[in-house]
Amino acid sequence: MKVLNFGSLNLDYVYSVDHMVAEGETLAAGGMNTFCGGKGLNQSIALAKAGVPVYHAGLIGEEGKSLLDACRENGVHTDFIRKIPGKGGHTIIQVDKSGQNCILLYGGANRSMTREFIDEVLSHFEKGDYLLLQNEVNLVDYMVDQAYEKGMEIILNPSPFDRNLEACDLSKISLFLMNEIEGWQITGEKEPERILEKLRELYPEARTVLTLGGDGSVYQDQEHQYRQGIFPVETRDTTAAGDTFTGYFISSMIQHMPAPAGLETAAKAAAIAVSRDGATASIPTREEVMRFQAE
Repeated sequence: MKVLNFGSLNLDYVYSVDHMVAEGETLAAGGMNTFCGGKGLNQSIALAKAGVPVYHAGLIGEEGKSLLDACRENGVHTDFIRKIPGKGGHTIIQVDKSGQNCILLYGGANRSMTREFIDEVLSHFEKGDYLLLQNEVNLVDYMVDQAYEKGMEIILNPSPFDRNLEACDLSKISLFLMNEIEGWQITGEKEPERILEKLRELYPEARTVLTLGGDGSVYQDQEHQYRQGIFPVETRDTTAAGDTFTGYFISSMIQHMPAPAGLETAAKAAAIAVSRDGATASIPTREEVMRFQAE
């Protein structure tokens, strides 16, 4: 069994601000750092740090060497990462004094996937392997269809939700990992219980993890529902918290942990991540999470 993450690779330009910039406002930043990120890269590194061998597939631009280095330094397989001419994906991130952020995303190379590249990558995987997807790359619908035909288990984090996801046959998804906003965008429901009910009605074969911010998270399958609270810490930067949660929950599932234990582990990993600056740099190792559990 192999895990393939077909996802984005971004450079994150992070600015420290007193508050988020308002319309028409010019605001001086108190500091600036550049980090490796992208939902795809973050989740691959979270999986690798959680102990899961993961292959990342994606495209980088002319300034992307540091992204390739970040994968290798963190144990992510880079066999299916290709460099293309032009600019790569990047973000401009404001982080305020409370650690909250807002993000401007430019797709760049991430939006240059071709069907030929996808077919070539998927030819190395087979029935029973896992495919992890987000929505920061193009042709996600094609990836879903092709992986489903091969009998792969498809995991979708539908973020950021946009019109492109409407082209996907979501009945082919094995596991959804989403927040309340994405749950509302998919189901039209705003209350967490109604979101979960609607997802079970629409996609009865799928498992779902719904994250609820300060209210923790909920897992449901056809027969069970489990809840997990957060672990309060001093928040510095929430940028990769959701991706850390995603990577650690998936790792728990692959390692055959019960769902409640998986939620707990993922919540603790996310708590460590929000207490640190940066995206990939904030993701803890499995040993750090286990020490956190012991404390």
